[in-house]
Amino acid sequence: MRQYETLFILRPSLEEEKRNEVIEKFKGIIESDGEIEKVEEWGIKRLAYEIEKIREGYYILVNFKANPELPKELERNFKISDDVLRYIVVNLEEK
Repeated sequence: MRQYETLFILRPSLEEEKRNEVIEKFKGIIESDGEIEKVEEWGIKRLAYEIEKIREGYYILVNFKANPELPKELERNFKISDDVLRYIVVNLEEK
């Protein structure tokens, strides 16, 4: 298993209940083939630039261990989710 980190930004207009559902969905994808080490909800922060006329986003950082195939599946789910503005998945072991 490799060490990964993902940061994704959700629409700030999401209600708390819907936001928690989305976060749990992505945590479930990670836990299906890996293990979560830490989840940090940074809350609403200003974006560096506007995305679809939105100036703020709800940031979530997740550190996890998984097999090399999992990040591709995670990115595929980020792409098809309308609630995710931006995302990045980083392999922490590469130098």
